Amino acid sequence: MASLVSNQAFEARAAEIIDSLTQSGQLKPFYNITSPMRPVVEIEGKGQVLVLCSNNYLGLADHPEVMEAGIQGIRDYGAGTASVRFICGTLKCHRDLEAKIAKFLGTESALTYVSCWNANEAVFPTLVDPADAILSDELNHASIIDGMRLMNKAVTKKIYRHSNMEQLEELLKETASHPVRWVITDGVFSMEGDVAKLPEMHQLCQQYNAMLIVDDSHGVGVLGKTGRGTHEHFGMEGSSVDVFTGTLGKALGGGAGGYVAASQNAISMLEQRARPSLFSNALPATVAYSAGKAIDVLDNDPGIVARLHANVKRFREGLAERGFDCTPSPTAIIPIMIGDEAEAIKKSAKLFEMGVMVIGFGFPVVPRGEARLRVQVSAALTDAHIEQALDAFAKL
Repeated sequence: MASLVSNQAFEARAAEIIDSLTQSGQLKPFYNITSPMRPVVEIEGKGQVLVLCSNNYLGLADHPEVMEAGIQGIRDYGAGTASVRFICGTLKCHRDLEAKIAKFLGTESALTYVSCWNANEAVFPTLVDPADAILSDELNHASIIDGMRLMNKAVTKKIYRHSNMEQLEELLKETASHPVRWVITDGVFSMEGDVAKLPEMHQLCQQYNAMLIVDDSHGVGVLGKTGRGTHEHFGMEGSSVDVFTGTLGKALGGGAGGYVAASQNAISMLEQRARPSLFSNALPATVAYSAGKAIDVLDNDPGIVARLHANVKRFREGLAERGFDCTPSPTAIIPIMIGDEAEAIKKSAKLFEMGVMVIGFGFPVVPRGEARLRVQVSAALTDAHIEQALDAFAKL
């Protein structure tokens, strides 16, 4: 009887919350896609819609070579190992992909995970000692925040104001007695679309003998002449960053998966001690193959990055010409601030009616009162696609 009462209490509470979100216009819609992810997709009950909300920055999610590589992965290895790597072993495709990631980013080694969320949950509890201190940008991704929460409670944690290098230096001085200081930042901030001040951060880390970690999930494939990411954008060598984390589920094929790229000692520590490595399955073979092929495509055709940069420039300039105030940035993420969450979702619905898919973001993804539309540009967009989208924004 007690269980039945508890169930009823939960169901009533959940129904009340969902009803409140519905009445206030804050309920997030979920669309059913019936085609591969590409610039124009088929939406159940709607038909064809232009997509401006995908992380498919290079348009590789339906690239023929990437898809065929994934199919070959199934042929060669089946669905996967059905276990974790230290129990059942590591597939050759995992090691091949990890060597390719390390070479791509300029590190000694790399280790893959089923998501970048898992990668960030592995890094902090494993590499950061209780006597250490960690300094994090206030707008870092939720996976970084959760990864930090999993650390030993004795670790000193400090949050600095977004991209505020003066405060970061103050915190580095303040934590001078700790054996290792770790500075963690997004390379590209996913909700703001701005770029971390990586040269200044590297200089401070060198000056104060601190380690630098960069989650470049929205930078790899987007920034830099060859798509290496934020460090290449600034003309920095990969060795200027101690630890990279990132995703294979955005620009690099769009399937799933994440990685850590760092020194051999750091990767060995993760293999031996990280809970997501020891208690979670290896990356599916099909994703290892398709992500590896995505890196090959990017290496063989750096012009794809140039096309993305040209599309980003054209889109930003087009929005400005139509009266939208967009913060200047080289990234493919263009936030359009609305403020009220219900209004942002309403505007998103209006664009959807016009055949353009742009999502309204509100709490808890962004702070209350800072709701926005987030446009994401792809190299696969044609001139006609961009004009269609800009026309819709003009009508909005």
